[in-house]
Amino acid sequence: MKNLSLVGMALFFLSYTACGQAKKNVPEEVKTAFTERFATASHVKWSKENETEWEAEFKMDKKDYSANFSNDGKWMETEYKISADELPAAVKATIQKEFDGYKIDASELSETVDGKMYEIEMEKGEIEVEAIIDMEGNLIKKEAIQEDEESDED
Repeated sequence: MKNLSLVGMALFFLSYTACGQAKKNVPEEVKTAFTERFATASHVKWSKENETEWEAEFKMDKKDYSANFSNDGKWMETEYKISADELPAAVKATIQKEFDGYKIDASELSETVDGKMYEIEMEKGEIEVEAIIDMEGNLIKKEAIQEDEESDED
């Protein structure tokens, strides 16, 4: 029992240290750029998206946001979830035309250096798609969503 407690404490310490490292290693340029762009953000949590990109998840204006920055502090993207009711009429019209019969599962407003657009996940029966639609209702991209299916058969 004593060994089990020691192993548990060791695992806790390692996981605590690992979580602390990511926050500690956020480059100053990234933190500064984030603070300048999102001065009213709260509950900020940092993670390393990949070797060249950091992601901050935070709250602002009573919404959950995520923002990505390059290692040198260049802002890349901001996203936040919105309800289907918040989609503009032009976007809803495109969905009706291009995805008739699909049910909206999730929608986000995404902003990049190229502008704002909506990312919408939809399903119709077993078919799941993601569509990217610009502010004017133009369909930019659509693709099937591949789920990692785990077999329930044992």
